[in-house]
Amino acid sequence: MTKVWFITGSSRGLGKSLTESVLKNGDKVAATARNTQQLDEFVQQFPDQIYPIQLDVTNKEQIYVAVESAIQHFGKIDVLVNNAGFGITGAAEAFTDEQVRSQLDTNLYAPIEVTRAVLPHMRKQRSGHILQISSVGGRVGGAGLTMYQAAKFGLGGFSEALSKEVAPLGIRVTCIEPGGFRTDWAGSSMSFAPEVEGYESTIGGVTQFFSSGAFVPIGDPDKAATVMVELVEHPEPPLHLILGSEAVGIVQRADAIRQAEFEKWMPVSISTDHDEAENFFESEAGKSYMKMKGI
Repeated sequence: MTKVWFITGSSRGLGKSLTESVLKNGDKVAATARNTQQLDEFVQQFPDQIYPIQLDVTNKEQIYVAVESAIQHFGKIDVLVNNAGFGITGAAEAFTDEQVRSQLDTNLYAPIEVTRAVLPHMRKQRSGHILQISSVGGRVGGAGLTMYQAAKFGLGGFSEALSKEVAPLGIRVTCIEPGGFRTDWAGSSMSFAPEVEGYESTIGGVTQFFSSGAFVPIGDPDKAATVMVELVEHPEPPLHLILGSEAVGIVQRADAIRQAEFEKWMPVSISTDHDEAENFFESEAGKSYMKMKGI
């Protein structure tokens, strides 16, 4: 059965690879971009399958117009892919107000708003799959990427909670969490905060690594796109999907460190219970609460 995809940031990077893969698979795409002329090659090759839509994802009014336009054109949206975004590097205190706002507007508020715009349609049709293009940086924090990762951690939390809300409606949510892929994320899509004294040993190296071109990612965006096309057909898709061996290694190492810290400090965590409180997990209220939370 032919699916209709709504993909933000379709003209570059992973979004472009995904748009091409979806079209070659025979599905249809409402492809959004700031500059829809960059989608002309797809329009010429797949004129009946693609519907280009001009969209600045930081413009709330444009988001709702774009979603309604896609529905009017194709009749439905089966798969939403929140892909549009960009990276930024620097010390947390050094970012300008505009840089902070643009990161959160594009990488967090925009996917939340696009999701909110699409959800009523998916709710009515009792089906759909939402792919949030997050990052391994939405699972593990690293020096120099505080604002980017604040947005991605937020997107992960939003998506995890959302998945529990919409599961009974037949809507699935998956956070795609890539490591480094051969797109322009660390190239033309990367911006930098002004340099400040004192961070040479932590952020200086990261900035140099990205700005010098020394960062050569190992991930293949075309392979990632193929995985995502296949994913929406899976009967039990994951809530989180790490992509790339680099990301796998980062998460494995971070999880081991977190687990060790958690176990070391667990006695302190438990010591803060009220003296009259019963064991939460053994109480009926606790069992009901955890069931309600989907845990």
